[in-house]
Amino acid sequence: MRLAWFAWLLRHFTEYGYSQGLLRAAIGTAAVLVTSALVWFALHRNRPAAVAAAGLTSALGIGWLAFH
Repeated sequence: MRLAWFAWLLRHFTEYGYSQGLLRAAIGTAAVLVTSALVWFALHRNRPAAVAAAGLTSALGIGWLAFH
């Protein structure tokens, strides 16, 4: 599941930025949040690392969407 998600994310990397409309922005934001959740679940045994990695993933993903 995780590998399929990341493959989809790589395939559609440039299609979902905030400059491309409200629907695509919502899809891009949802993709960033799902990716952050997958990072959280992958590291759930080490809670501080999970919180830091998921927060960093969210911040970087939403920041990337804002400028593309």
